[in-house]
Amino acid sequence: MVVCFDLGGVLVRICRTWEEGCAAAGVEPRSFEPTHDHAERRQVLIDALQRGELEDHEFHRRVSELFDGAWSPEEVRRVDAAWLLGTYPGTAELVRDLHRRGHRTACLSNTSAGHWTPLLDFEPVGLLAERHASHLLGLVKPEQDIYAEFERRLGVEPAEIVFFDDLLPNVEAARIRGWDAIRVDHEGDTAAQMRDALEDRKSTRLNSSHT
Repeated sequence: MVVCFDLGGVLVRICRTWEEGCAAAGVEPRSFEPTHDHAERRQVLIDALQRGELEDHEFHRRVSELFDGAWSPEEVRRVDAAWLLGTYPGTAELVRDLHRRGHRTACLSNTSAGHWTPLLDFEPVGLLAERHASHLLGLVKPEQDIYAEFERRLGVEPAEIVFFDDLLPNVEAARIRGWDAIRVDHEGDTAAQMRDALEDRKSTRLNSSHT
C-alpha cells in the first residue's frame, strides 16, 4: 500500500485567504474592490505558477497587477513567502509509523518552485519516501493526468493508493481514478483524522480476510 499525502492543509498548515497571508507577512491590509472575475483570474495565475509555467517573480508581478497595484510585487512576494505556517502536530510521527509498518509514503501536491524548498524542510515532508509536486510534473490536481503520472512514476495500480487531501475536487478526482481518497478537515487534528481512516481500512481488510 502507498499512503499519499497532499501537503498544504494535510501535513503543513497554510494561509487560506489573502487577508490571512497579509497578516502572516506583516503586510498592511488595504481596501480593494475585486471585479466579478477576480477570483477566476487569480486561480488562472496560481494554476500557471503551480504547473511551472510562470516564474515566481512574474507571478508576483501579475498578482500585483490583478490587485490594481494595491500591493506591490515585493509585498506580494512577502505574502507568498509567508504562506506556509508550519506543520500539523503528530504528522511526522504518523509518517514514521507508516514506515515502521512497511508502507510506502509519498506526496502529491499542487505547489510552486518558491514553496517547494521550504516545504522539503518541514519534518513530515522530508520523511516521505517519494515526493511529487505539480510544478515538477507540469500538471495540477484535480486534472486526471496528474494522478495517472503519479501511478506511472511509482509503478502502482490505483487500488494500491490511499490518498489524503483537504480539497474536495482533488479527492473526487482521485476517487474517479480508483484511488482510496479521503478528505481531511484542515481546521481539525489532521494526524488524528488520518490515523482513524487508516485504522478503519486496516480493520476492514482484516474482517474481509476472515469471511
